[in-house]
Amino acid sequence: MPSLKTYDIFISHAWRYGSDYEHLVNLLDSALFFNYRNYSAPKDKPLYNLDSTDVSTKREIEQAIQRKIRPVNIVLVLSGMYYNYRHWMQYEIDTALSMNKPIIAIKPRGNLFIPSDISIAANTEVGWNSDSIVTAIRNYSI
Repeated sequence: MPSLKTYDIFISHAWRYGSDYEHLVNLLDSALFFNYRNYSAPKDKPLYNLDSTDVSTKREIEQAIQRKIRPVNIVLVLSGMYYNYRHWMQYEIDTALSMNKPIIAIKPRGNLFIPSDISIAANTEVGWNSDSIVTAIRNYSI
C-alpha cells in the first residue's frame, strides 16, 4: 500500500473554547487513513518568538501567527468562536488568504450558517463530521 500524504494543518481557534478545538483534533485523530501535522498554537505555549521567548507585543503575535501558517497546506476555521475572537481569527484568515492557503470553515454544531466574513473567505464550509472535514482537507489542500 502506498504511503499516505501527511497534511499540514493550522486550526484557527480560541483557547477559551478549547473543547471545540479538542473535539476537532479528536475527529482528525480518529479518521481512518488520514495523517496530519497540527501547526496550531499549543495551549501550554501558544505563541513564541524565534528565540523561544514568549511573545509580548502585537507585532510579535502577528509574526508568530505568520510562522505557524506559512508551512501549512490548509487552514481550518472554527467559525462558532469568530464573533468573540474576531480580531485575531480575522488576522489568521487574512494571513492565510495573503499566503494563498485554502480555508475550510467548520460550522458550529447544530447551525446552518456561519459569519459572512468567514463564508466569503472560505473555500468550503463543512459540519462537525470527520468524513466531511477530511474530504474537504483532501480536496482543497495545496
